[in-house]
Amino acid sequence: MVFPDAKTGIIAILGHPVHYSLSPVIHNTALQKQGLNYVYVAIDLAPDRVSQAVRGLNALGFAGANVTIPHKQAVLPHMDSLSDTARAIGAVNTIVCKENQLYGDNTDIEGFLAPLKDLELHGAPMTLLGAGGAARAAAYGLLRDYSPNPLTLVARRVDQAEKLADDFSAFGGHLEVCDFDTASRYIRESRLIVNCTPIGMYPNVQETPWEQKEDFAPGQIVYDLVYRPYRTRLIQEAAHRGSVTIGGLTMLIEQAAAAYRQWTDRDMPVDVVHDTLAKLFTT
Repeated sequence: MVFPDAKTGIIAILGHPVHYSLSPVIHNTALQKQGLNYVYVAIDLAPDRVSQAVRGLNALGFAGANVTIPHKQAVLPHMDSLSDTARAIGAVNTIVCKENQLYGDNTDIEGFLAPLKDLELHGAPMTLLGAGGAARAAAYGLLRDYSPNPLTLVARRVDQAEKLADDFSAFGGHLEVCDFDTASRYIRESRLIVNCTPIGMYPNVQETPWEQKEDFAPGQIVYDLVYRPYRTRLIQEAAHRGSVTIGGLTMLIEQAAAAYRQWTDRDMPVDVVHDTLAKLFTT
């Protein structure tokens, strides 16, 4: 184990609240496994202190930071430069401090797409449940890489889904918008269904974003971005109906790995991290 000293690189997650975050476990597990002289800490940052905190990252010698709810949009004006992805999404989840400059990126896209890379999805009908920040990232990645036809956005607030569809209309593809009451047809016809809502997250493990489990079938892929519990009710019911299922833990680790690579110039030992989290969830 490497003990912190005056040369230790500091990385943080900035959010409010952050007590629930698994990022310190993920990154410190990887850093210790590789013997790197960094430490990753969680900072509960009040919204009225965002500008002060971000401006202080370089002054305090931070290597970088992750950014989570509710600060992903608030940090944007404080970046010296942005990746194309962060600019398109309008949100930053990773900050890299280098040469007294702040570079903002969004690795949620890379994390989201990672478990889909070996699947035949190009041009297939797809449905996203939700229209918030997670759906925005998922929609961007799917439109950019897979050209779904159509991509259906299902939301309780249809106006929010319509705004998302308008924002991404320039990417091409066929976007549909509907509410949950009229979404059954789209669910049944979709090759990929993604839950981008927090419904089913611990402690509300008996909830599901889609009650009509009979709409799931073999040949479909059901992807739940919720990672706690390890197997959500949505995942269990879709698997019982013969669908291929993907849990949110893969995205969580892969988006972290993409940020880790930028801070350390090393590939994260994802298998070690996955085993650590899996044990955490089952104990």
